[in-house]
Amino acid sequence: MKVYRDLNNFEVKNPVVTIGNFDGIHLGHKSIISRAKYLAKEIEGETVILTLWPHPRIVLNKASSDLKFLTLIDEKIEILERTGVDHLVILPFTKEFSNVSYHKFVVDYILEKIQTKKIIVGYNHHFGKNREGNFESLKKLATEYNFYAEQKNPEIVDGLSVSSSEIRNALLKGKVQLANKFLGYNYFINGGVVEGKKLGRSIGFPTANIDVRDNLKLIPREGVYVTKVHVNSNVYGGMMNIGIKPTVDHSGRQSLEVNLFDFNDDIYGQNVKIEFIKRIRDEKKFSGLQELKEQLSMDKKVAADILNSL
Repeated sequence: MKVYRDLNNFEVKNPVVTIGNFDGIHLGHKSIISRAKYLAKEIEGETVILTLWPHPRIVLNKASSDLKFLTLIDEKIEILERTGVDHLVILPFTKEFSNVSYHKFVVDYILEKIQTKKIIVGYNHHFGKNREGNFESLKKLATEYNFYAEQKNPEIVDGLSVSSSEIRNALLKGKVQLANKFLGYNYFINGGVVEGKKLGRSIGFPTANIDVRDNLKLIPREGVYVTKVHVNSNVYGGMMNIGIKPTVDHSGRQSLEVNLFDFNDDIYGQNVKIEFIKRIRDEKKFSGLQELKEQLSMDKKVAADILNSL
């Protein structure tokens, strides 16, 4: 997959384009991509995904503390690469760009610069200044400028339409299994391993403290999770606590700590990837370290049984 940050000298054979944010690249997105690949094959063409970054709400100062993403831009590129898309165009979103009308966007960018033959969009497609463009707008332009436009119906899983917002809601409720079902893969975070107080080591459960580094990444609800941890090229089972560690820490600051099973290496300063498999309990305050140790022993057995059943 080729990645572009602008459309200067962009030349693609019979491009089939899809437009959107593609946060998470979930089953609905993959359905659109699959359809785009089929349409491209019909005309011996190539698939093009066009997206914007940074998110418009950030640029237009409409972002709030609850603006979180399932995938940061590098993660998005990584996942899209595995889908077989030919080209990814990441247009820089600026205040100037925010004033581009939907009509101008389609004509100047999609038709003239990309020279698309076919466009496929999702069921909730909106684009252009003030999100004025939708599929009805696109159909009118398709008739006027003689190109093919198609809208993909939503994917339905467990009676719900798969969407990025549904997945965010599931993760914020700790329902990672539902989120994973919608995504078609395990939700994950990337982060660096930083030094902590090493209290876990003193009770036989050493943990890696994870610094996600980008506050735009969505962190699931506080609690204890079964995880898979990628360290270099190896994958280890583990369990993660997201929370404020009320038994041993009174600062009230949230931390992410993961205990890796059958692992004793020093990985301070390294980057790791953590997949969430299942949430097994709420975070609790215990009477002391001995009670915490006993609970962690039970958690580890539960986590190991879940991982062994996969």
